[in-house]
Amino acid sequence: MTSPPLHPSTRDFLPRECSRSRGACRGPLELSIVVPAFNEEQRLPKTLQSIRTYLNSRSLRAEVLVVDDGSTDATAKVVELSRTGFPELRLISNGRNHGKGFSVRHGMLEAGGEIALFTDADLSTPIEEADKLLAVLRDGTYDGAIGSRAVDRSLIEVHQPVHRERAGIFFNRLVRWIIGLRFRDTQCGFKAFRRERARVIFERQRTEGFGFDPEILFLARQQGLRIAEVPVRWAHHPATKVNMFRDSLGMFLDLLRVRWNALMGRYSTH
Repeated sequence: MTSPPLHPSTRDFLPRECSRSRGACRGPLELSIVVPAFNEEQRLPKTLQSIRTYLNSRSLRAEVLVVDDGSTDATAKVVELSRTGFPELRLISNGRNHGKGFSVRHGMLEAGGEIALFTDADLSTPIEEADKLLAVLRDGTYDGAIGSRAVDRSLIEVHQPVHRERAGIFFNRLVRWIIGLRFRDTQCGFKAFRRERARVIFERQRTEGFGFDPEILFLARQQGLRIAEVPVRWAHHPATKVNMFRDSLGMFLDLLRVRWNALMGRYSTH
């Protein structure tokens, strides 16, 4: 499913400052962590605690944005309760269910950190792996760093069922054939970008569902952004919300739409 790109706002997108009156740090934000969430009341408490522990151990000036994608369970309540002693945490609502791509775009455009990272709500890639992406981006050579399961498969702690792994490999081939991306893994839900450099790709992103990753990487290439593919630890969770048959078809159609949008000039600057 797709939607028109969001229009740039007149608001100030310079890094926000934390306020001591709120119990948080002072100074420009170094990192924004975006967590898209749909009906995640069961998994979010552990995820938010892990992120909180990580940030405390690294002394990062950061914010955590949970984007509630029209959940019908207690996802929003879980976030509000977790804010106690965790002033860096914020809840953003989509109002109704749009899809993971929409949620990531919403969060990345709301982010105020020098670096903005998005991660799955189940932390299938442990949040500590953010150190690898941050190190790459702080070097200054790259504008984005994407987690990859395919660069070093020995880092996969729990594999997907064989049919899912084969489907993922085949989808990667489609990504190469249809839109020409050469990454070995576009679908790992653990990606970080220099926010100011990458803002344009999320403004132009149109894909709302699970097929948004190839689109933002296609847009990054179109904008001349330098993207590094970084091997990360990853573990399959049986409760994954990606339906292999329904969502695989949708992601294939999304690839065709990206190609068509590019041919029609719909990603061009207005």
